[in-house]
Formats: sequence, C-alpha cells, structure tokens
Amino acid sequence: MSLLDLPAFELRQRVVAGDAAALAVIDAAFHRADEVGAGRDGLNIFLSHDREWSRAQAERVDTQVLSPDGVLGALAGVPVAIKDNIATHHLPTTCGSRVLEGYVSPFEATAVRRLREAGAVILGKTNLDEFGMGSSTEHSAFGPTRNPRAPGHVPGGSSGGSAAAVAAGLCRIALGSETGGSVRQPAAFCGVVGVKPTYGRVSRYGLVAYASSLDHIGVFGQTVDDAARGLQAIAGHDPLDATSATAPVGDYLSEAPDGLSGLIVGRPREYFPEGLDPRIAAACDAQLAALRAAGAQVREVSLPNTAHAIATYYILAPAEASSNLSRFDGVRYGVRVEGEGLQGMYEATRSRGFGPEVTRRILLGTYVLSAGYYDAYYRKAQQVRRLIAQDFDAVFASGVHVLLTPTTPTPAFAIGAVSDPYDMYLSDIYTVTANLAGIPAMSVPAGLVDGLPVGVQLMAPHFGEATMLNVARVLERGPERP
Repeated sequence: MSLLDLPAFELRQRVVAGDAAALAVIDAAFHRADEVGAGRDGLNIFLSHDREWSRAQAERVDTQVLSPDGVLGALAGVPVAIKDNIATHHLPTTCGSRVLEGYVSPFEATAVRRLREAGAVILGKTNLDEFGMGSSTEHSAFGPTRNPRAPGHVPGGSSGGSAAAVAAGLCRIALGSETGGSVRQPAAFCGVVGVKPTYGRVSRYGLVAYASSLDHIGVFGQTVDDAARGLQAIAGHDPLDATSATAPVGDYLSEAPDGLSGLIVGRPREYFPEGLDPRIAAACDAQLAALRAAGAQVREVSLPNTAHAIATYYILAPAEASSNLSRFDGVRYGVRVEGEGLQGMYEATRSRGFGPEVTRRILLGTYVLSAGYYDAYYRKAQQVRRLIAQDFDAVFASGVHVLLTPTTPTPAFAIGAVSDPYDMYLSDIYTVTANLAGIPAMSVPAGLVDGLPVGVQLMAPHFGEATMLNVARVLERGPERP
C-alpha cells in the first residue's frame, strides 16, 4: 500500500513516529500526479505547483520530528491541495481567470495558515470555474478539469480541481469553496466526501469574494474522518473576518457511534419530486434504510419554499458578484497595457478579461440592482431567502437532528454536454438552500449510477457539524460492519 492510501490520521502517526518521512509522502504524491496525468494535458487538476517548495515544507516537518523540542501538528506530513481562489504565499492565486493570471497574494488565507500550522504540506493550487462561477470547472480560463473516475466527464464545480485531486489519490484532504454547492456537488460527482460548514465557522479571510453572504471555505476528504480532520484544523474564530463566529468549535474527530438511537432524520418531500431519477432516489432510500437499521427514526418533513431557491440564489449571488468583482478594473488587478493605444487596450481586454459565465453573472447582478428593479428582484429575493431559512429553523425546532437528501439530481455529465446556462444552474438545485440558510451540509458517497459516483446530502442546524459528521460515519461504515 502506498503511503498516500493511508487515512490522514494514520499517515500523520507514521510521520510522527519516524516510520515514514514527510518528504517521501510528498514525493509519492507528485509521482502519482505524474502517473495519473494531473497536468494541463491530462486531468488538468493543478493550475500551479512548485515541487521544490513543497519538498522544503516536508523537510521542515521531518526536521521537527527529529528535534526533541519539535511541536508536531495534527496534520504533520499530510499533503493537501488548495483551490486557486484561496490566497497563498509563493504560489499564484488566479481564481481560474486571465484577469489574475500570475498574481501572487501578499498575504495568505487564515484557513491555509492553520493547515500549515497543523503541519500539512501544500501540493499546489487547483483548477476551478472562473471566480467560482460554474458547476463543472468547464468555465476555467485554463481549460476544464476531467473527472478521475471518468475522464470524459466533468468533476463538478466550481471546486472541481480540489475534488479531482482527492479522487485521484493525490492527497487525502483539499480545500474548496462554496457559494451554492461548489464543494458538495463535485464531491458527489467524484465519489469523495465534501463538507460545507456553518457560515462563519471557518474564516473567509483570504478567500477571493464571489458573493460574500453566501461564500464558505469547505473541505474535501477521501473519507469522513479525513474531511473532519481538515475541518477541525481550520475551524474557529478569526479576528480578521468580521463574519467569523465566536461559538466554540465542536469535536469533529469522534469515532462512529455504535448506534443512532434517539436520532431523528428528516426526509424533505420537496427534494424527492416525481421527476427525480429513480436510481438517485433509490440510493437515498438505501442510505435512509441504513440509518433506520442503526436505530434512527426517519420522518417525512416539508421545506415549502425550496421551489424558490434557484431563482433566489441566482438573483442574490450575481448581485453580490457584480459589486465584489468591480475591483478587477484593470487598474489594481488584471489588464495593464502601456504604449499600445486604445486599440491595443481593447484587444488585450478581450483576450484577458472575464470569461462568458462571469460576464453573464455580472450583467445579471447589475441589472437586478439597478434603479427600478432593486425592489422587484433583489429585495424580494432577500425576503424569500429569509423564508427559506425559516423553513429549516422550523424543521430543526420540531426535533429533527439532520436532513438527508440527494446531493445532485444526476451523476456527472459529459464534458460539453450541458451548454444551456439554465440547465447548468439546475445542477445546484439541492445544494443552494444550505448556503442561503447558512447551515452546515455535506455530501457522502452513495454508490454508482451508470458507473458514475453519486452522493447523498446531510444537512444540520447551525453549528451542528459534529452530529452531521457522526451520521456520515455511520453511512460510510455501511451495514456490513457492526
């Protein structure tokens, strides 16, 4: 077995015990990246990496192991990948856009700093839909990422590169970001675990903003425990983020409970419409049956405003994007052309400006914020968002501990198969509500449909990550084990 195939906790144990060198782990990760074709001409997972820089990080961990005074973190020697809209020192932060091509941040994200303090070793920055706007990673200015499980298919988006890095076995843990499902949806498509925490649970400092009231940093893992360890390392209050929560961080690392007696699982009827693919529905029902077998009670519940979620999200998110992305005006970031005249500047902007999906969302957002339309669209969407959040509050107040739904309505689609933007937006139909409500949610692998991975989604009340992760552990353990 390769060191990369060990769970993160066991890999860390071996490094700390001196049974495995962190440098050997990183070398194995880059060797596997070469084997699977992770580069631009293959799966196109990484937008940037520096092998010698990563090796130097690993050597520092090995030095700490040999030092009697060395303090070794909870992820010592564990390789991680970082989505390329999360700021890092040394490596560029491009957001998958020509506008920021080559940009290196003068500061790093709090989540990245906490991973490094825990001893994790950064492999590289992963591909994404430009500025996080997309559901397939086909909207990257640097070409699409391919799904390691089926290279002719998308890995999901916008965090497709991070999901693919974990699915390809290059690392056990990766950071992604979420605005409407961009961790959970690619996790389902790639057959890995993806966790979106409660809004404010993980600092957004250093995450390039798309829609600030919806943005989250999330975690991918090959297993529930891998993802939980990544989340444990980065969670907690950050004075650099005004929206960071001060609530205590729970214990996300407990072992799977022996049973779920007393737990109530909600099955929202709106997430299981008649038109849902029966194979996706069957995968969810199988997971509900496993929870029943573990002692949980399953209750039918209703979230009546779910039908308005997509429309609400695609008003609010573009509106915030139109404001956030106004800073990329070619003065401080992006296109700079000197001595070429207006024609040269025009041509440079055409070739190095925003791509079509980002442009589409900026235009939509600007429209709904414009005079005469603000009240009709933006204000109304904020009111419906409140109703969606109240639906969740009511269900959880009724005694339900977690909700179980499909993560996506379909498995991964073929690259180039979805050209209509509206059809692409519908792939987020089951995930956007958790972002609108700010509650924690995650995707857990739930088998295969047509040979492609699918996932089930768990959602919990605010700061209910520990309970949600324990339920996920039971699902992961499966019925064959006691």
